[in-house]
Amino acid sequence: MPNTGRVNLFSPTTAAGTDGLDAIRTDPGGAVLGFDFDGTLAPIVDDPAAARAHPRAAAALARLAPRVGALAIITGRPAAVAVEYGGLDGVDGLVVLGQYGLERWESGALTTPEPPPGVAEARAKLPEVLKAAGAPDATYVEDKGQALAVHTRRCAEPQVALDRLRGVLEALAERTGLAVEPGRFVLELRPPGMDKGMALRRFLDETRPARPGGRPFPSAVLFAGDDLGDLAAYDAIDALRAEGVPGVKVCSGSAEVTALADRADLVVDGPDGVVRFLDALTDSLDAR
Repeated sequence: MPNTGRVNLFSPTTAAGTDGLDAIRTDPGGAVLGFDFDGTLAPIVDDPAAARAHPRAAAALARLAPRVGALAIITGRPAAVAVEYGGLDGVDGLVVLGQYGLERWESGALTTPEPPPGVAEARAKLPEVLKAAGAPDATYVEDKGQALAVHTRRCAEPQVALDRLRGVLEALAERTGLAVEPGRFVLELRPPGMDKGMALRRFLDETRPARPGGRPFPSAVLFAGDDLGDLAAYDAIDALRAEGVPGVKVCSGSAEVTALADRADLVVDGPDGVVRFLDALTDSLDAR
């Protein structure tokens, strides 16, 4: 995907996306903006523990936060990890919804439920399941506490390894009452009943400030993501549009996943493009 340099904020490829951006600029105090973390604010790396946000991401979010109604990170990572890896603890007003919305970090306080027993059972059985399936030695298990992610990015043939493991991991998830969330060379076993779309809708329901003159909230909603788990948030944007709420779907583009680009209103060039978009949006609000 070509790097176009400066993000042209005002050239989404859909009329709905143009309407959504216009609504954000017209009434930013009622707008809600959500962002994925890995692949959107942080480049994808071989070792999930080595991931860090784009060096300008936190500053760009900090500039934007006081200008909009609400700003959230919605991620599959534990909320506290996203805050640490993103350097986000200094972004006033930011809410981080971790583990697909099961956890919430806000103003330095973290709320998290106890994981269901199926996670502990899957954790105990996973090593033998991977061994029996012939998982390559480079297969990596990331224990998120509330979920278990099996990564094959380090393998010599990551897609072949992922396809080999998909069936056995789906069977393990079924036996333990978990769901399988696919991603970029990763399969995650996590509790069912929550996804990024549900997390976004719940966040909207919980964030209902009284607005002068009875102005509606939200006035517009935006979500930016890069991976298959973000499609549920896109679905939520589509549903909100059907309810009369302008929305914008932004894709942090990559060659690995194209499903989001096919549905996005605006595609930018990876995390660097997302940061340029944040800067361009903030500049446009300051110029009002």
